[in-house]
Amino acid sequence: MGEIKKIGFIGLGVMGGPMALNMRKKGPEEVVVYDVSSELLKKYTEQGLTAATSYVDVAKADVIFMCLPDSEIVEKVLFSPGGVYENLKAEHIVVDLSTIKYSTTIEIDKKIKEKGAKFLDAPVSGMAARAVDGDLAIMCGGDENVFEQIRPFFDRVGTNVVYMGKVGSGQLTKLVNQLLFNINVAGVAEILPLALKMGLDPEKAVSIVNSGTGRSFASEFFAPKILQDNFKDGYALEAAYKDMVSASEISASLNLPLPVLNAATITYQMALLKGHGKKNKGSMIHVYEELFGVKFRKE
Repeated sequence: MGEIKKIGFIGLGVMGGPMALNMRKKGPEEVVVYDVSSELLKKYTEQGLTAATSYVDVAKADVIFMCLPDSEIVEKVLFSPGGVYENLKAEHIVVDLSTIKYSTTIEIDKKIKEKGAKFLDAPVSGMAARAVDGDLAIMCGGDENVFEQIRPFFDRVGTNVVYMGKVGSGQLTKLVNQLLFNINVAGVAEILPLALKMGLDPEKAVSIVNSGTGRSFASEFFAPKILQDNFKDGYALEAAYKDMVSASEISASLNLPLPVLNAATITYQMALLKGHGKKNKGSMIHVYEELFGVKFRKE
């Protein structure tokens, strides 16, 4: 592939929008963007990005980045009639920044190779503020030569960019990271109400946990928000649950026992059944607060 002069970017959500903007701000290339939301398109075209009217416009770019909510939407964008796949050429590189199923990633790679094009799976890790700052972690799977070609663009949106190996390795690495985080959040949701049930002061308990060996990113991020009755900031619980589903599929298909993960999954499921899916992951604490008859909040 020759010089990259135009970048296509599909998906301008909480993470995708800031990444697309950093692609444009930190380089000379035109960035053509597409999103189903006309409001998001307007927001980002007013900041210097070029709006696409269809996937055909995006496919005129040399490299196509996607940052979409889940596996189903990625497949729809790629393979629906009039989608990206129909317009791919052998010189294209498709980079998926979304967090999707490992099995879906492998199938996408196979189909894109049939067109002679190249594919990288490169999920990102970090909160929305880090996307704005261009401070994300990026874990990439695929051909290493293609990775090196795209590396300068990754560096515009991330500060910890790591080549993980063959295609699918990026998604597997992201999954491992997310599962450890998700298990920690489930632990916070279960143990903090226990502390209150046994008579401990919530604020003091959080102070000790977050300055002691019990601290984690989960406790540092969620425990203060729980004290403030804030269940809005952060990734929605129902969206995060897809990681638990992906791990369960891998566990079942390979006969790998994951007892701690399974226990955490039950907490997620109980919270979803109680209607907390639109709230952040810290909302799992409602399950145990109800069971224990307490409310872990700042007085």
